[in-house]
Amino acid sequence: MGGSKTAEGVLLSIDQGTSSSRAIAFSTAGAVVAMEQQAFEQLYPASGWVEHDAEVIWATVISTARAVMKRLREKKRPIIAIGLTNQRETTVVWDRRTGVPLYNAIVWQDRRTAERCRKLADDGHEREVTEKTGLRLDPYFSATKLAWILDRVPGARDAAKAGHIAFGTVDSFLIWRLTRGRLHVTDVTNASRTALFDIRNGCWDEALCSLFDVPMSSLPEVRDSAGDFGVTDTAILGEALPIRGVAGDQQAALIGQACFEEGDLKSTYGTGAFMVLNTGRHLVRSANRLLSTIAYQLDGKVTYALEGSIMSAGATIQWLRDGLALVSRAPEVEALASSVPDAGGVYLVPAFTGLGAPYWDPDARGAIIGLSRATGRGEIARAGLDSVAYQTRDLLDAMAADEIRPAMLKVDGGMAQNGLFLQRLADILNLPILRPKMAESTAFGAACLAGLGCGVFHSLDDIARLWEADARCEPRMDAATRERELAGWRDAVQRVRTC
Repeated sequence: MGGSKTAEGVLLSIDQGTSSSRAIAFSTAGAVVAMEQQAFEQLYPASGWVEHDAEVIWATVISTARAVMKRLREKKRPIIAIGLTNQRETTVVWDRRTGVPLYNAIVWQDRRTAERCRKLADDGHEREVTEKTGLRLDPYFSATKLAWILDRVPGARDAAKAGHIAFGTVDSFLIWRLTRGRLHVTDVTNASRTALFDIRNGCWDEALCSLFDVPMSSLPEVRDSAGDFGVTDTAILGEALPIRGVAGDQQAALIGQACFEEGDLKSTYGTGAFMVLNTGRHLVRSANRLLSTIAYQLDGKVTYALEGSIMSAGATIQWLRDGLALVSRAPEVEALASSVPDAGGVYLVPAFTGLGAPYWDPDARGAIIGLSRATGRGEIARAGLDSVAYQTRDLLDAMAADEIRPAMLKVDGGMAQNGLFLQRLADILNLPILRPKMAESTAFGAACLAGLGCGVFHSLDDIARLWEADARCEPRMDAATRERELAGWRDAVQRVRTC
């Protein structure tokens, strides 16, 4: 892997997520050397709207990175390169002349452009969008968010026509700031989530930009996932550090989980949950409302993936904590849910911002169904955990309908530390579930890309050798019980669907 000159060096991962920003330093052997995390406020200006203050995102990224760098200096561990991973689809628009965002970042969960997406679909544009991008006409993706900002902020359209406006997913905005405006770039995985990028031809699509009314001059340059993304300005972090790897969070987790072979499957349980299947060099078109996307691109060669997206996973646990006050800390949900033998016939459908795959219903809203006088805090907590397992089964069923039947599922993210949830997942999916020793799969994946980009790792095989299992759960539920529970879930989902 690395030579002796990099033996003491580390790879710094900037992991900018939906609910927090983290900086994690990894050794080249894959061990965590230092870590810092900072949560930030979620903004909900209206029903179905979700925003972040981009300046707060920036501040938390810089403060966590500086804190880790201070520890590294104390340990005399130099940084070899930076890897960056980010919440995908979240849209930032800023003025090139000042670097100041025109509006809050519109988050991937946001549903405000649902009507615009419906109109485009009614006008017959769904097929073109799906054929070129692998995505659906849904407010989840960046294109309609970008157009919304340009249409609502006074003077934004005129400034964009004059070439003064820059669009980016969060990675692009951070690189712009880290390099003091020297680079307006993104990687291919983030570009593939905008609904503006042709994933077969590997370029921004002029016809799609015209369809969504997005000026091509605002778009960043697209690069491989491992390579040159500039150097940090010394005034920002105190050092000129090379940025050598970038990927959207779910693709970074795929890499961190060493899912490099066709058919490898992982699911990450963060704010949302995302099941991603490596399809190799094949761009697989789902007939069951899953997404085709880019897993990564290295040395100009694309590896594709099939993906299912769940809008609320960890967000459901946060709601049990903050909305219902069932627990004071999210990890307490496991003990509360374990205090009862089952959910007592209760189903929680967490459609707080609509339903993702395979339903794609932005107007659906959440519900708790099956309540009785016997229902208590434990049953509702259990139903919340179960809802994530049931939604994952929905994605697995869609893959099966596409004639894809994985042999196992690798999991990561905060909920993967919950033993009850892992067993429920194995039972509901009827699949072995593997959890890695490296709990920070997303951040580690970004570090691995940086390692590839700077030559610390010479191939994906070097990364694969670092992966180790920490836990394995086998299914224990009988088929009749599983089908009975799934039937109740499907009935509950039907009750909240609007399309």
